[in-house]
Amino acid sequence: MSDHDHEHPHAEIIHAERPGYYDIMETAVRELLIEKQLFGPEEIRRQIEVLDSRTPALGAKVVARAWVDPEFRSRLLANGRAGCEELGITFYDDTQLIVLENTDAVHNLIVCTLCSCYPRPVLGLPPDWYKLKAYRSRAVYEPRAVLAEFGTHIPDDVEVRVSDSTAIVRYLVLPKRPNGTEHYSEERLAALVTRDAMIGVIPVTIGSGQ
Repeated sequence: MSDHDHEHPHAEIIHAERPGYYDIMETAVRELLIEKQLFGPEEIRRQIEVLDSRTPALGAKVVARAWVDPEFRSRLLANGRAGCEELGITFYDDTQLIVLENTDAVHNLIVCTLCSCYPRPVLGLPPDWYKLKAYRSRAVYEPRAVLAEFGTHIPDDVEVRVSDSTAIVRYLVLPKRPNGTEHYSEERLAALVTRDAMIGVIPVTIGSGQ
């Protein structure tokens, strides 16, 4: 069974933090809007249900299709949002989605240095470590060290590119297809793709979805 929410004990990245500025502001604004009757708890509940329906399995489906269909892969890299919509994945906001392909020469890593902007329509909620200040800062100035803490060691001759998400532009990593999967079905390929691989902190391996 695929484990798209695989967790890692990254001691240097994950640590307890008090609610940050944006967490406090979100709570305050939400409570104020409800108090002013601009929208109600039921509307909030419906939006939460929409968010809960989004999981990394959607992104894994996109990745697997790109691996087996070169024409779809080209369209996805040209317009990530439109490519996802081809597979029936709807977007509930106006954000753009840029898909970044890992190659033998380039490894992509996603971060949001401001807060926790993330491709939620295709991956669901971000992991806790993605939102922490330690990851948000260190991923920019020492990405290889951060990747090493995830067990990912990038050769010196491979460029590491860090892409910073914004309120209107989100990123999704298209990982390299693992060797030995030439005869895998699309469904079996999707089962290998984890959330962390689509953020760029780990590669996809034959055993990664187990």
